[in-house]
Amino acid sequence: MSADDDSLTPQYSPEEIDEVNKQLEGKTPQEVLVWAIDNIDGLYQTTAFGLTGLAAVDMISKIGIERETTHPVPLIFLDTLHHFPETVQLSQTVVDTYLADLHVYKPPRVESAEDFAAKYGDRLWESDEASYDYLVKVEPAARAYQDLGVRAVITGRRRSQGAERAGLKVLEVDERGLLKVNPLISWSFKEVKAYVDDEGVPYNPLLDQGYRSIGDVHSTHKPDPNAGDVAERSGRWQGKSKSECGLHSNYWDMKKRFEEKTATTAAVPAPVA
Repeated sequence: MSADDDSLTPQYSPEEIDEVNKQLEGKTPQEVLVWAIDNIDGLYQTTAFGLTGLAAVDMISKIGIERETTHPVPLIFLDTLHHFPETVQLSQTVVDTYLADLHVYKPPRVESAEDFAAKYGDRLWESDEASYDYLVKVEPAARAYQDLGVRAVITGRRRSQGAERAGLKVLEVDERGLLKVNPLISWSFKEVKAYVDDEGVPYNPLLDQGYRSIGDVHSTHKPDPNAGDVAERSGRWQGKSKSECGLHSNYWDMKKRFEEKTATTAAVPAPVA
């Protein structure tokens, strides 16, 4: 990754990505993960410990056990400082259970929600949602990728989650050259939950209260329990026309908009270089 522009040198050409996607389409998540572990450099898993990410963590751990090694893919957790306490506790449970290497990144120059409000403004997600997304997800992720030498990430995105995720492919390359691996794209929520239950994977206890997709406290609600898989993420950002937090949006656009705002106002400080 370049220190100047956060860009990456792609590991595969677009033609190679297309060919690998043809080969991996219809493969099991475990087969996709084995391919990724064996063929991708700088591979990490970004996770907020949602159900799909947890299933992938368990699968990766089992691949490691088969190879007589510890958890072979390090984890990155973007601590927005506004997660549910259950999510933060789950992150430690996962480390203890799977002996996974976990790297935690927070918004720049703050350590708590109180620090965040004091530095960037109270309830910034309401007054300037784009800047909030940039500060809690986009900037910390870019910093993590640069610090750790990340070239590819395993995600928990699935087609059945709908919206922008409906057309996902197993492998994607974003605008920076970051390779994204989506091993469970073909699974439904019910299939993921069945795997987690069958394999005894630790999960967020909020799921037992009716939640499905769990993010920040202020942007997470219980979806309609009768709406089915299509509405799985309907509990996120209720009443707003968005389906992503910014982490899977165009990085350059997010960064440019944030820098333009900080150049014209002192309300939101510039991110760490």
